[in-house]
Amino acid sequence: MTKKRVLSGVQPTGNLHLGNYLGAIRNWVPLQQNYDTFFCVVDLHALTADFDPKVLTKTSYELAAWFIAAGVDPKLSPIFIQSHVFAHTQLTWLLNCVTSLNWLERMIQFKEKAIKQGENVNVGLMDYPVLMAADILLYQADLVPVGEDQKQHIELTRDIAIKFNGAFSNGKNPTFKLPEPLIMKAGGRVMSLGDGTQKMSKSDPSDQSRINLLDTADQITKKIKRCRTDSIIGLKFGDPERPQCDNLLTIYQLVTEKSREAVAEECAEMSWGQFKPMLAEALVAHLAPIQKRFHEVISDQAYVDSILKDGRERAEAVANQTLHAAQSAMGLPPRV
Repeated sequence: MTKKRVLSGVQPTGNLHLGNYLGAIRNWVPLQQNYDTFFCVVDLHALTADFDPKVLTKTSYELAAWFIAAGVDPKLSPIFIQSHVFAHTQLTWLLNCVTSLNWLERMIQFKEKAIKQGENVNVGLMDYPVLMAADILLYQADLVPVGEDQKQHIELTRDIAIKFNGAFSNGKNPTFKLPEPLIMKAGGRVMSLGDGTQKMSKSDPSDQSRINLLDTADQITKKIKRCRTDSIIGLKFGDPERPQCDNLLTIYQLVTEKSREAVAEECAEMSWGQFKPMLAEALVAHLAPIQKRFHEVISDQAYVDSILKDGRERAEAVANQTLHAAQSAMGLPPRV
């Protein structure tokens, strides 16, 4: 039986943090055993906001190294940089020509980012959901691991694919497969250390709001010690009045790999003074081997290049086939 295909990616913007790791990259590792997986550094998406070209190059390579350090096996899963596979931008233009403008105008993340960026709202910011649709549809992905806040993008991808298939494809042989979101039950949204109602973010101006994957043991301990909590004795999951408590318990559960029930029982009578040192110690212990592996990988540029070259070639073999099918369906003359 053919395995279902999974595609996912992360933007190479800012320092990778605990939310990126627990909410996305770590969850990719077990998927490799049961799915046909492709993992991508989505550098083209990073161009929609202010960026430093030199930093973008550096962080793109570092992100690929983090994938490997976290446990992604490049023999099982192609790891590639989005801009290296030209079909991504080529298919985006084809999909632009079937995507309704009002579909993009209603995207929640566009509205939120447009407010943050003020006058610096470029066309790419509005159009990046179409690029995301091209990313997904090129690989005929069955499932796309996303957080709850990204489900609208999968819905848009399906709408674009349905419209394209209806307009240009034989009903029995649609050009594009319709993807489904894959929502992880735990760790889908790791929240800020300063505000349990806001997602942990690279763009937050306060470094105290997040645990960066390269933070030292001392930095992690200080951030956990200073993170926002309340004065209530006894810690529990799921209290809507205590989102910060739920977030910190979830982080502890994920890095210790204990069950939710075991953590709830362990921490039911604890004070924050007891829990915070325990959480910091668990975080340091969990991240130490990943940090060590990252430094090993990133110090060998030839190895990283070989992984990205192999990943690009394997990705292109799939992406180009889909692109050619889309071009043919739209009546574009074949290249001779």
